Amino acid sequence: MHRAALVSGSPQCGKMAAERQPAAGTEENKENERPATGGGKAAGSMGDTLGLEILQIIKESQQQHGMRHGDFQRYRGYCSRRLRRLRKTLGFKMGNRHKFTGKKVTVEMLSDNRYLLLILIDAERAWSYAMQLKMEANTEPRKRFHLLSRLRKAVKHAEELERLCDSDRVDAKTKLEAQAYCAYLNGMLHFEQQHWDEAMKAFNKCKTIYEKLASALPEEQAVLYNQRVEEISPNIRYCAYNIGDKTAMDELMQMRLRSGGAEGLIAEKLEALISQTRAKQAATMSEVEWRGRTIPVKIDKVRIFLLGLSDTEAAIAQAQDEETKERLFESVLSECRDAIQGVREELRSEQRHRDAVIDGETGKVSTLQYLHSYLSYIKLSTAIQRNESMASALQKALLRQPQAEEDGRRNPRPQDLIRLYEIILQNLAELTQLPGLEEDQSFQKEIALKTLVYKAYRCFFIAQSYVLVKKWSEALVLYDRVLKYAKEVQAQTGSSKINMKDLPDVHELIKQVNAEKYSLQAAAILDSTDVTEETSPSQTKDNKPLSERLDNFSLDTSLVTKHARLVHFPPDFHPLPCKPLFFDLALNHVMLPSLEDKLEQKAKSGLTGYIKGIFGFRS
Repeated sequence: MHRAALVSGSPQCGKMAAERQPAAGTEENKENERPATGGGKAAGSMGDTLGLEILQIIKESQQQHGMRHGDFQRYRGYCSRRLRRLRKTLGFKMGNRHKFTGKKVTVEMLSDNRYLLLILIDAERAWSYAMQLKMEANTEPRKRFHLLSRLRKAVKHAEELERLCDSDRVDAKTKLEAQAYCAYLNGMLHFEQQHWDEAMKAFNKCKTIYEKLASALPEEQAVLYNQRVEEISPNIRYCAYNIGDKTAMDELMQMRLRSGGAEGLIAEKLEALISQTRAKQAATMSEVEWRGRTIPVKIDKVRIFLLGLSDTEAAIAQAQDEETKERLFESVLSECRDAIQGVREELRSEQRHRDAVIDGETGKVSTLQYLHSYLSYIKLSTAIQRNESMASALQKALLRQPQAEEDGRRNPRPQDLIRLYEIILQNLAELTQLPGLEEDQSFQKEIALKTLVYKAYRCFFIAQSYVLVKKWSEALVLYDRVLKYAKEVQAQTGSSKINMKDLPDVHELIKQVNAEKYSLQAAAILDSTDVTEETSPSQTKDNKPLSERLDNFSLDTSLVTKHARLVHFPPDFHPLPCKPLFFDLALNHVMLPSLEDKLEQKAKSGLTGYIKGIFGFRS
């Protein structure tokens, strides 16, 4: 008794409890004093219908409290704090500080939708703890048992929420959302337990409900449900693959390529599965043929890259937006750099082939060096395709009407395209210097033709930049240079069988240049006419400086040069009055008093004066 009284009555304990509880007027309490988002009245009569936007509440809470960065621990802490505030606001306390008393929400208590929110947040807290343990289980396998326990707890709360939502006091939309949420958590639990049939059934049920809700709601409200369907689809395909559907693997890889990487529940599993699949395929791959020469491939990293290259190229061809294409291009370039690094390590380890020793029998470079050239060709060709894709996107933006700059983004200019085509020409120059391709005449002709095409486009956009600053003669000369390059390309393609499919259209460029030349000549004539019309007597140049003709408007181009005449310099001499001198004339007539009595008399010299000075006598 004494101990209990001491604990409850201690001022320190009371202070700590006060610090743990938020103040009545703080923002945290206000959050729970308001009804939860989603429809129903906070404290209506028994006949009122309650509603709760389950998916919207979950997504908003996750995005605002750590899930944007994958911080499950922070989100779990938020759920715990919100549960405590909800219980305090609703008076739904689980006993006191000395004793725990379990309580359950019943159907008779559903006078406020916050009772449903209470169970939802409880399920979210258990789920977030399970996901936190999933991340930690990579280094501590024992935590996997705790992970499954927390997932079962989350499923239990979700089933309780679904049971309460079956009441007549809850609207139909909330009932469907509760069923979808429960099915989603059930699917996650079976997925972790590797019960693929049950997981697939639960995910399919969840997907069906969300698709029905999305079709029944306006487009702006259906976005959230469609996003959830996209998140669930890879899980369904992964379950189908484990059940025995071999086509699901291709679909999973396409989903991964379109999204730029695996996310969500199957991130690690899908990456491991793809690596295993490619490793098995790479075991059967022993060589590759390029430009009439068979190259043996013994490095596993290179084999895996070459096997996945075709899939990535197909995904690039199917990509709709430029952002997805850019991400896929970067993925190919990154993997290609890794493969090239593996070949370089092999070249360094083999000192005999380090300097590309020529094989005396075949007259070709070593197979390992030729493989390095092949991978370098893939890297440079991919970089050219990426820059060309970016250039085509910028060209479309230039053709559109200029718009006001928004969000600090400036409108595209021809100068942006010039840099891209310069990089493309640099890559083409590197292609011609690859070891083993110096004597390949068809390859060299193909690269020379591509160089002419991209030179023509670079000259065209340089001319466009001169047109913007009204340098008509320079632009006209560059347009003629573009036509020269284009005619050379047409002559070479007519005499040789070179594939022009992958190159920009030269015929369209010629048409565009001819149109631009006529526009340029018209603009130059109008510009010269404007100059002659603007010349007026007020613009006639005179020798007066600017300071003397400020009231008269005139266009004097010399004012913006280094020899602008603003004032007369050096200035002319002007007569100025001298500074007057003042003399004190009254001082000459003033009689000053005598100061003789104030001055000390000079002492007499000699022996008498010396004796008087010793005895202190003064005259």
